[in-house]
Amino acid sequence: MPRLALYALVVCALAVAAAVVSFVQGTWLGIIWILLAGVTSNMAWYYLRRAKAGRETPVTR
Repeated sequence: MPRLALYALVVCALAVAAAVVSFVQGTWLGIIWILLAGVTSNMAWYYLRRAKAGRETPVTR
């Protein structure tokens, strides 16, 4: 797994945890955390797909 994808997944998990804590405490700040989780999730998918596409590309000289 590419390093940037792993970092994005970690940030996504932390953002989801922060959103849960925020909503449990009764604040609406969790909406920001949910949006951040969505962005980082998309980043992780992007980096995973880019790494997979890079491995499948044949090297021609």
